[in-house]
Formats: sequence, structure tokens, C-alpha cells
Amino acid sequence: MWDYTDKVKEAFLRPKNVGEIENADAIGEVGSIVCGDALKLYLKIDKETGKILEARFQTFGCASAIASSSALTELIRGKTLDEALSVTNKDIADFLGGLPAQKMHCSVMGREALEAAIANYRGAPVQQSGAERVVCKCFDVTEDKIRREATANHLTTVEEVTNFTKAGGGCGECRPEIEKILLDIWSVQQPLKPLRPSKMTNLQKIALVQEVVESDIRPRLQADNGDVEIIDIDGNRVVVALRGICSGCSMSAVTLRSIQEKLRERVSDDLIVEEEK
Repeated sequence: MWDYTDKVKEAFLRPKNVGEIENADAIGEVGSIVCGDALKLYLKIDKETGKILEARFQTFGCASAIASSSALTELIRGKTLDEALSVTNKDIADFLGGLPAQKMHCSVMGREALEAAIANYRGAPVQQSGAERVVCKCFDVTEDKIRREATANHLTTVEEVTNFTKAGGGCGECRPEIEKILLDIWSVQQPLKPLRPSKMTNLQKIALVQEVVESDIRPRLQADNGDVEIIDIDGNRVVVALRGICSGCSMSAVTLRSIQEKLRERVSDDLIVEEEK
């Protein structure tokens, strides 16, 4: 029996924003009924302000999937698209007072549906089926997804990957391959614990931000033909410019969000990352 919080139980028994939006401006669909979880997210968007006026969902899944979908729609309503993209799977779980470790994949599915819906609205190219290498055939989980979630959530064990993606949770045949992927991700640099000195001068904070960007963030972006440059650091405000393939990308808000998460983890919770205007 899963140890659900009262908020999860409430969101499961009385979910908000269930159903379809007729003539929705954006639709994001992820998962598969065959694999046990599926989510379809509908958005109504104000064309002038770019704000999400309405968000509704249809889902097939467990209590955590329904609760996470309900939480997602509550979190993004009233936000601009870029603000909505800053919502992480951790934000969804936190909104519900936490999820069982084995159910974190439900919050990941919510975030993926949101990214898919916004990409749909912005006309971003859709990834063709079969274009990515599938590692877990039981749940149709690709190597790209495993790498993305392992990096974003600092997953270092196969069990953690299963919790966040379901990969390895079926027949188990792919577990050795998942372990190889994890070893490859962290072979150059082991998962870093937050440096986060208890007290820092402004100069020390600037130096630490620069160190994290140069040693951890830029190499990962450059590996995918992207890059980032620090333009200014003013108090807790870090202004950056995205370079390479990241510049002008329709998902640049996701990249900025991941940079902000990394800096908050290793430097300070108060840091805000903004793109140069």
C-alpha cells in the first residue's frame, strides 16, 4: 500500500480540471495505455499575453497519475508559456505534499505533457516514432529519456531511474543497460553535491556561479552543440545568453530552467536565471 499524502488523496478523489477543451490551442499527449499510464493535456492560451487561460486533462493511470495531472493544471493556469515551462516534476510532487518514490514517474509524465503541448503550440517539430533508441521495451522508455531524467534529478541507481521513468520495472532485461548509461553519464564527473557555503560574500557568490557554469553546465550544453555565456550577475540575478543550438530554440525556457535549478542546487536557493533581452 502506497503512503499517499492527504493532498494526493484529495486530488485523486476530487481531481480538478478533468476533461477536454473543445478547440484547444495546444494539446500534449504522452505515455501509452499499453504501458500503464497515458496523459492528454489541453491548453487554452491568450494569443496577446501568452498566458494559459485554461488547462484540462484526460488521463489513464493510477492515483498518483491522476493527482499529478490535476496538480499540473492548477500550477500552470494563469502563467505565461515560459513561466509554465519553469514548472518541474519536483514542483508537481511538492504541490501534492510529496509522492512515493516509486511514483515519481507520474510527475515526470505531467511535465512531459506540458512540454509537448507548448511545443505543439509553437510549431516545434515532433520527434518521429522510432527515431530514438528504446532501452526499456516493456514501457517504451528511450535512452534519451533515461539520460535526461538521470541528469535533471541526479539519479545514480537503476532503482531511482525506475522510480522516475518506469524503465527496468518490467521484465528487468534492460537493467544492465540502464546501469551502463548511468556509468557513462557520471563517468567524467560524479554527481556533485551542493557546494553551498553557509555564508558568502557577493564576490564569493559570483565566483561560485562562474565555477558551476564553467565546470558543470557549459560542458553538458556543448556536448549537444549548445552553449551559455554569463552576461551579468547582479545580486541574486544571473543574466545569461544562450549560444549555439540553444539560441532561438523553442524550448529555451526549459534550458534556462535547468540552469537555474543547477545553480540553486549548488550555490543558493535565491538565484534567478534570466535570458539577456
